[in-house]
Amino acid sequence: MSVIEFEPVNRQSTAEMIADRLRTAIMRGTLAPGAQLVEADLAAQFDVSRGPVREAMQRLVSEGLLHSIRHRGIFVIELTHDDVVDVYRARTAIEGGALELILDGRREIAYAALAPSVTAMTECAERGDAAGVSDADQSFHEALVDSAASPRLSRAARTLFIETRMCLGALETTYPDVREQVQEHIELREAIGTGALSRARKLLVEHMHDAVLRLHTQHP
Repeated sequence: MSVIEFEPVNRQSTAEMIADRLRTAIMRGTLAPGAQLVEADLAAQFDVSRGPVREAMQRLVSEGLLHSIRHRGIFVIELTHDDVVDVYRARTAIEGGALELILDGRREIAYAALAPSVTAMTECAERGDAAGVSDADQSFHEALVDSAASPRLSRAARTLFIETRMCLGALETTYPDVREQVQEHIELREAIGTGALSRARKLLVEHMHDAVLRLHTQHP
């Protein structure tokens, strides 16, 4: 296992806090695809007993971010091109479902909720911060799903958003010009807020399909 410098957590912290740290490390690529997680090493780094670490790792196994290989250990998942296609297919279904709920009486709520991430994307793009644009991009889609007020959709989307960042890896963004990435989200937000319902649906589906094509081009 690669040596990762995790800050110790308070002894009263829950397994969920450790799971959150591991999720973030997986999403950011600090724990790379295929990396092995060793319970004893993580317990030492987090400065906790092995019990909470074991529970946290099992949570991530159940979420599909880690997988266990008999007699070998627990590893971060590795995503193939087929996995990437499946991630975006699932995201299209979940975000499309959230969009239908939004369009049925929650448009103003969603329009307002999406504003901070669009502003952040614009500001990051202006200063050439591709990683910041990607962070704001993810926040946009999280806000989209959360605006539907469906805890189950939000819960289902969480792992998919992490897998999306894993797909991107060190690229940070698949757009050669991040201003194009920002513009797509501005147009989608406007369609959600005041545009025709059919346009909002069309833009979301096209956005997801385009993402798969971009990832395939850069990860053939």
